[in-house]
Amino acid sequence: MRITNFNLYKARPSEIGTHRWRARVAAVRELAPDILTVQEILVDEVPDPEDWDRAAAEVVRRLAADCGLVADLPRGGTAGVATAGSFRRPWFTAVLWNPEAVAPVRDGFQSYGAPDFWHALTTVRLEIGASEPLLVASYHGDPFRPDFRATEALRLKGLLRRTGGAKVGLVAGDFNSVSAATGPDGGFYDAEPYTGQDHDDLEYQCVPGTVGSTNVADRRPTEALLRGGFTVDAAAHLGVPWQPTVGYWADGDGDPDPWGARRIDLVLATRPVTPALVRYGVHVSPAGEAASDHRLVHVDIDLARIAPT
Repeated sequence: MRITNFNLYKARPSEIGTHRWRARVAAVRELAPDILTVQEILVDEVPDPEDWDRAAAEVVRRLAADCGLVADLPRGGTAGVATAGSFRRPWFTAVLWNPEAVAPVRDGFQSYGAPDFWHALTTVRLEIGASEPLLVASYHGDPFRPDFRATEALRLKGLLRRTGGAKVGLVAGDFNSVSAATGPDGGFYDAEPYTGQDHDDLEYQCVPGTVGSTNVADRRPTEALLRGGFTVDAAAHLGVPWQPTVGYWADGDGDPDPWGARRIDLVLATRPVTPALVRYGVHVSPAGEAASDHRLVHVDIDLARIAPT
């Protein structure tokens, strides 16, 4: 089974059918995921906030249809689909899936917005043919406040925990911070990305007191989630060669990116799912690079190896 994550880069309703929209669809279809988590559905061009949920749901439905997926829920959800928005913020996350491979659990959808998350969090429990349903979370970290990202991670961990352990779960998304996962040598899998940089945005990514000198990356969000093997970072756990997920767009292609090549799009699997991880990849293709400033990341899991809880 394949799970793919994609920060869509400001997928607005007016972009449906455009060149960038078609590139997004093509990139998703190149990977043919069974489950797709997405971030950055943006409905700021819709003037009335009361209409934002409906507008975001329509973007999700169209994306799902074009990609050969679905996002409709048996009950609940934002306008009937598995998407979530945060109060008075026009940014949405969502979960989509292949109906021939998985099915949503009745009452298994939950959305979380402010004050828990700057960008909303979408969670869905999906029947995948394993010992129990898989809890899938689409996460988009606070872009401006390291302290808030650390708090969001603790809240996220609370949603993934059960008494005495972790749920069968997987969280994928744009964490807006680099991972605290370690490699075989015991050092960080992601090397310090901000060394030698000097610009106005370092405070959003670095440990206080190091800005302007050593520029040490703030890794607190994933430290909390990875501690004790509660989750693993799929890339580091499988030992694949390091690849960035952002920093490849040239100036003028999108928003300015002063931070350079980094890996901030992550897939974390909880303790019961860790043995089932068999493959991880960062998708590089012309369609993907035309679609977004974030590359798609994907994991393959062997359902038979999910540990019973």
